Amino acid sequence: MADLIKVTINGNVYETEKGARLIDVCREHGHAVPSFCYYSDLALQASCRMCLVRIEKMPKLQTSCTITCTDGMIVTTESEEIEKAQRAMVEFLLANHPLDCPVCDRGGECELQEMVFDWGGLEERFSERKNYAPEKFLSPMVANDPQRCILCKRCTRVCDEWMGEDAIEAGGRGAHTVIGTYDGWLNCSECGNCIEVCPTGTLLDATYRHQARPWELAQTITTCTFCSDGCQLSLGARVGEVMRAVARDRYVDGINGEFLCIKGRFAHPFINHEERIRTPLIRYKQGGRLVPATWDDAIGYTAARMRAIGEAHGADAFGIIGSPRLTNEANYALLKFAREVIGTENFTASDAFSLAPCFENLSAPLATHRDIRFAKTIILVGGEPEELQPLTGKQIRQAVRNGGARLVIFNSVPIRLKEQAAQFIHINPGTEDAVVLALAGANDDELAAGKLGVEAKTLADVRRALDETQGDCVLLFGSELSAAAMATLAQLPQLLGAREGRRFLLHPLPFYNNSVGAHDIGLMNAKLSVAQLLDQAGQGLRALYIAGSLLPEHLRGREETLRQLDLIVVQELFETETTALADVVFPAASFAETDGTFTNNAGQVQRVRQSIPPVHQARPDWMITAALASALNADFGFQLSASAVFREIAEHIAAYEGLRYPLLKDESRPVQAKHALAGARDMTGAIQEIRARIQSMNVTSARPTETPKVGHELFKPGTLTSKTPQFPLLYAGNPKPPTVLVSPLYQITVDANLRATTVAAGD
Repeated sequence: MADLIKVTINGNVYETEKGARLIDVCREHGHAVPSFCYYSDLALQASCRMCLVRIEKMPKLQTSCTITCTDGMIVTTESEEIEKAQRAMVEFLLANHPLDCPVCDRGGECELQEMVFDWGGLEERFSERKNYAPEKFLSPMVANDPQRCILCKRCTRVCDEWMGEDAIEAGGRGAHTVIGTYDGWLNCSECGNCIEVCPTGTLLDATYRHQARPWELAQTITTCTFCSDGCQLSLGARVGEVMRAVARDRYVDGINGEFLCIKGRFAHPFINHEERIRTPLIRYKQGGRLVPATWDDAIGYTAARMRAIGEAHGADAFGIIGSPRLTNEANYALLKFAREVIGTENFTASDAFSLAPCFENLSAPLATHRDIRFAKTIILVGGEPEELQPLTGKQIRQAVRNGGARLVIFNSVPIRLKEQAAQFIHINPGTEDAVVLALAGANDDELAAGKLGVEAKTLADVRRALDETQGDCVLLFGSELSAAAMATLAQLPQLLGAREGRRFLLHPLPFYNNSVGAHDIGLMNAKLSVAQLLDQAGQGLRALYIAGSLLPEHLRGREETLRQLDLIVVQELFETETTALADVVFPAASFAETDGTFTNNAGQVQRVRQSIPPVHQARPDWMITAALASALNADFGFQLSASAVFREIAEHIAAYEGLRYPLLKDESRPVQAKHALAGARDMTGAIQEIRARIQSMNVTSARPTETPKVGHELFKPGTLTSKTPQFPLLYAGNPKPPTVLVSPLYQITVDANLRATTVAAGD
């Protein structure tokens, strides 16, 4: 436990940790200290001079953001002297600040505006002409109104420390200093975190600007529907339309703070997109077209067809496929439908890989993102979190930069995180299993090193770093590991043995928002993969009930076989390659139109809350499944309540035992599922399997030497992200338009012919 000291603030004595930052201690105990440049967990700037306090025995006022507490310190935060100094600083800030609050997108949420309103009666003793520059675009996602800048430099520090990109920086001198980029155009991951942390309207959301005022929006705290990190965000909706997504701390206090990636912040237009499926669709004859129908007709038609197939071929003629993109409630309803209504074990979820080997052999708790941030040693095997799990990538960067963590990366691709790594070990493609074999013990170093293409000493050095770790050691792994290697890595804390002062934590890197939840619910059938189920088509499998769409790798090459099935039922938001094969299509609600839960890659169960009513005739997935069950004479008893579904989950799923929606209401302290720890297992068989697999490897492909471009995964247009026109533009190379004064969407045609070239002026 940290040493406690006593500090006196405004006559009140408080206990705090030795070395705590004074501004944080003041705020924690209700003593408001204003600031602009200070931002928790970022490097200090100390430029706004707003957080001034009087400290006994110090001759001048001090900036509380730069002071660490010492025992016996006596502090005053409120006095005429302090207020006079703070008012003077605000007066300086307003000297060149435009009075355009009525047209500024940040109006109503601006920290400078609120500071002025709180104090009132500020003098204006400066009469020189205001600096003026036209509003411009820094990228398709970020707009810039430079004269509003107060030079707090939060944006530049976030870009550096959170994202490791240094894409935005301050230029110029004195009153002419501006925030911008080297050539006037941002080429970065377009996360928009610079917009989020900006205290004024200097940096703006280019996809939302001038569309609504903050007070017109109903804010709903929910969980992001994209990657497995489970970031918390607030959806701002007006009259049934989602206008923006933010993680602003006035609305949200989640595991991600104010961090969001480009998808979480900007990819929400799919919710109200005109291409959403509007009504149920039925294909009455093979080769015919899908015809709009009523819900009653679609449910009745599907139930009749299912009943006939069941009578003719039995329960095992059906396959049920859920999705790691759906809520826990939706996947549980599908599992219940498969077992209790159909009576089949032919169920699974369309995930890219199964986490079952990890959780069946789990010998250490899952690492939260906070654990990663304060870890002392981080081992990353495979994966690319900066593109596929951006919050995890951000926490790794800050652990290294702000916490001094030791990062070791094993990867066949020189990913961007290598810049923060103490050791980047460039391995041969497809040899990730050899890393696990080497970490498990020194006996196979020569074999592993030979296949990995590294020196055996390098592997010994990594094991030594693990052995010498004092504090948390986090093991992260991607999809590259085989089942045996994943099981062995999950047992690695037991294989390496306990040591005082060291704690092992595991952190899988699945691709989708509810991959862990789909496994927990039991829908990810460990005995039956999606490929194995689909391969039964025409060999006993006669019907498929699919929630969401199949992954391209699952669908590819099987289209003709699937068309021969008697019935395919699909629940989806948009027409996809999967709905093109369907006999019945149900319009499903998006995450913004339903209640439920997602479970992230840290095992944290977080709420998904309805922000708007379902668009058109869409319905939540679990509700569609319950209605279909009812038509087949099975009453699920959910009573049109997602909380009733979750209550049943908590009663039947051990990891969720005792949980209820009210216990999940605090997004700042999410509840972790109680995943059972396996204890020590005999891994001899798994290690022998890995060893045999490695010995049979024929490593022929060369190691990539180029670092992948920023956004090569983040910008890739998918079913949902393609509905935001800026994504195809970014994926094509983010070409700079002829002028930055107009949105690039008005200057560049977004189509299949767009290429990664710069558009020259006059073209």
